[in-house]
Amino acid sequence: MEHLGTLVAGQSACSLRLSSHVSSYENNDPNLVFSPLSFQVALSLVAAGAAGRTLDQLLTFLCPGSDPNSSRTNLTDVFSKVTCLALADGSKLGGPRLACANGVSLDKSFQLNRQYETMVSAVYKADIKSVDFQRKATQAVRKVNSWVEKATKGLIKELLDPSFVGPTTVFILCNAIHFKGRWAEKFDPSRTTKDDFHLLDGKSVKVPFISSQKGQYISKYTDFSVLRLPYNQGRDHKRQFSMYIFLPNSNDGIRNLSEKLYSGPEFLNQHLPTEKVAVSKFMVPKFKISFEFEGSEVLKQLGIDLIFGGDRGDDGLSEMVELESHVAYPLVVSGIIHKAFIEVNEEGTEAAAATAVIGYGCAPTIPQTENFVADHPFLYLIREDMTGVILFVGHVMNPAVDA
Repeated sequence: MEHLGTLVAGQSACSLRLSSHVSSYENNDPNLVFSPLSFQVALSLVAAGAAGRTLDQLLTFLCPGSDPNSSRTNLTDVFSKVTCLALADGSKLGGPRLACANGVSLDKSFQLNRQYETMVSAVYKADIKSVDFQRKATQAVRKVNSWVEKATKGLIKELLDPSFVGPTTVFILCNAIHFKGRWAEKFDPSRTTKDDFHLLDGKSVKVPFISSQKGQYISKYTDFSVLRLPYNQGRDHKRQFSMYIFLPNSNDGIRNLSEKLYSGPEFLNQHLPTEKVAVSKFMVPKFKISFEFEGSEVLKQLGIDLIFGGDRGDDGLSEMVELESHVAYPLVVSGIIHKAFIEVNEEGTEAAAATAVIGYGCAPTIPQTENFVADHPFLYLIREDMTGVILFVGHVMNPAVDA
């Protein structure tokens, strides 16, 4: 197994690359929240049942820079050793409440490959259910949606529309993530005031801004600033979660800054604030965002096309389901649905995401003070700092647009 630091660096690189394409492809919405981690875990469930060139393509994408001979092992290690650590619930120790759940819904006329079933049960702790897509598709979708809603504490409702499945549907693979963290230092609601947030079109909207006179983790650079807002750690000394806000100096600088941030983990790691500074003016808008998209085209743009049936001569997803000899068509992915939610206020952050893959046959004192006024479009992410795992990524263009 490769060093965990190398594995996390690869996972982060994949997260940022995914986020970049989602951000540019889904540019009709003013605000964005996306969990690259949920998307990656769902694709990992697909990779566990893939073979041939389809598997190679997934491993190259999910484990960039890994030795091809050990990529499959590295992928399971990223989930079992790194992701599980980052997503373990810390609420009993006073830290953030976290949950990560995986599910496999398989049409009752099919049977999972024994090795695949063992893998998703033992490593991914997946909840495996038998459903009837052929005759009771609506009921089957209702079961999947209910499972997702429960796993995300009610934040993600109706992940799938019944029209997404039908008689040819064989499986649905799901991942759901829930995060709820309190700031290490809560903000006083009485200091929250409404002020102008400047939009890209030159207009402005009045929105509530969180404010404080306490020192903050801020680092300043030539054309942007970075704020770190740590979440309460409690007695969970193995992990530290933080939200990072990347704020361009100019009101319209988010595009250039996003290109830098999404370029790779090196830029991110080199610009994380480590010391508190005194602040003279500090304002961050409250915001609530819901976002959903279908990810097939994003993956195809990234070169992941074989899971959709790009090569009929390839082994494809042959290691997922036991196909009887009379079944002439191969398994392919027909769609990938992702939904996410985030709310940021004086208390902290609550966020959730779910991804479904549908398949069918075929502290030192600083003398000067700093300002951090996020009154124009900015980028943000939620990260576990000790492992470097990125949970959520997004941008705020207009906080007045409520979820």
